[in-house]
Amino acid sequence: MFWIFLRLGLTSFGGPIAHLGYFRDEFVEKRKWFDDHSYADIVALCQFLPGPASSQVGISIGLSRAGIAGAIAAWVGFTLPSAIVLMTFAFGVAAYGGSLKSGGLHGLKVVAVAVVAQAIWGMAKSLTPDFKRAAIAVTAAALTLSFSSALVQIGVIVLGAILGLILVKNVSSLPHTSIRVPLSHRAGVISLVLFAGLLFVLPLLGSMNESAKVIDSFYRTGSLVFGGGHVVLPLLKAEVVNTGWVSSDAFMAGYGAAQAVPGPLFTFAAYLGAILTTNLTGVFGAAACLIAVFLPSFLIVFGVLPFWEKLRRIKKMRFAVAGINASVVGLLIAAFYNPVWTSAIFTVKDFILAIICFVLLLFAKAPSWAVVILGALAGAVLY
Repeated sequence: MFWIFLRLGLTSFGGPIAHLGYFRDEFVEKRKWFDDHSYADIVALCQFLPGPASSQVGISIGLSRAGIAGAIAAWVGFTLPSAIVLMTFAFGVAAYGGSLKSGGLHGLKVVAVAVVAQAIWGMAKSLTPDFKRAAIAVTAAALTLSFSSALVQIGVIVLGAILGLILVKNVSSLPHTSIRVPLSHRAGVISLVLFAGLLFVLPLLGSMNESAKVIDSFYRTGSLVFGGGHVVLPLLKAEVVNTGWVSSDAFMAGYGAAQAVPGPLFTFAAYLGAILTTNLTGVFGAAACLIAVFLPSFLIVFGVLPFWEKLRRIKKMRFAVAGINASVVGLLIAAFYNPVWTSAIFTVKDFILAIICFVLLLFAKAPSWAVVILGALAGAVLY
């Protein structure tokens, strides 16, 4: 599990939506650990929960396949590459900034377009096979593009569930593949209680100790942010810049570096932890802040997933989940346009490179890591 996710952590450029495309290619297409319906169910649940959706999907996959140890191994593998790069950058090693030219970065953005397009292509075929579910997906995409808010994404998923109950109830059979969850309901309740308890206990400890105050800030941010990695960056700025822990210039330098690395954007916490002007500094500070911002994701996934599997077995819930899955396709379509397409496709060269990468992924069955390398090299040459 660690080595699989380490490779993904080294090659998954393009942000959280692209990560879901890489995960689908690895675990649905290649390894057949999940089918599109069970994978989309996990994605829908993690989109609904606070925290980094792509990392929570990875934690869920690790938990399902190899228990709690598998969940930790998946998270460490996926998170470690970008965390090390950002921590090193924080220590003042300027070699990273000059080693990857802007053309290579742009090529990686174009690859993300192809990866997300491949994910949408595959998921749409199985999750929106009829007009009603296709209409739900289009509605979800239109609403998400019209109102740019994390709460709208949650509302779209709820609307998908309602429309699924109304429109999809006449579908005779819906495939159901169980998601193995090696945790009891009791363990789920304990996780949720611990999650909520830390939200109350850490502020009390923070009032007595500066290091605990830092941990509280990162834990609270990871607990209450909706919308994933792109949303957490400005929230962290309010936590660490306004308090004087990190200068505005240092924050913006790290912000730029965080956009350039593979893996989850939440690893920006490792950068901030390494340069905090409190006694939480260096490798220990980076590790402490990184764990604090991701800990809520573990507790929430461990708390909710045991109950989610039981809910999926209820007949009416399966109709609702069918509508939710169609909404997930719509969310992916919306994210494909903005920010994936709008941040990468500016010229005919961009479009041609994206088409080539898409054809390699979908029809030539090229491994995603090879296409990532090709995109970076092509970007460095073309731009």
